[in-house]
Amino acid sequence: MDKEIQSFLDKIKKLEKSEKLDLSSGEDLSIGIMNLISLEEHLFFSWGKTKAKKYLEILNDVRSMRKDLLKRIIKDYEGEVWCMSKHLLAASMRLIEVGTKMLSKGGEKEAEEMFKKAYDLYSLFWGLNLNLVDTKNLKADDEKKLNFLSENINENYVKKVSIFDKLGAIVKSAVDCCKE
Repeated sequence: MDKEIQSFLDKIKKLEKSEKLDLSSGEDLSIGIMNLISLEEHLFFSWGKTKAKKYLEILNDVRSMRKDLLKRIIKDYEGEVWCMSKHLLAASMRLIEVGTKMLSKGGEKEAEEMFKKAYDLYSLFWGLNLNLVDTKNLKADDEKKLNFLSENINENYVKKVSIFDKLGAIVKSAVDCCKE
């Protein structure tokens, strides 16, 4: 297994053992935060359509709540991590909603594309906030592929994957929404 991948997995196991990492609760909280961001957007548009000040007052309260809850997940305020994290959650939520609408209209293939993109962004959110991604070297470049050895011992080949594939695999193994 690639040393970098093993290092990521070791970090996660170490955090889990020290009980500093409860990704199932973090996942629930992140989904709640996504919905608060969506609510902020709806309140903005309600104000825009009606000019009723009550929507701005509620928007301000919801924003304060969202900021407070986001602080429980985002520990690193270096550079743009806070803002990137917020936008990764917002974009992920919006793509989930678009995918759900496509699915309900019979567009299964298009919905799957949206869901994959949403999951990639969500995985990047966790990668940033678990310090699995070095933001100095983070590039939106498909040419930057990572080598993974196959998990099947009988297969002797290397698979090239993107940062999204790598983070998705890590989040999939680390986040157990059924963990109590």
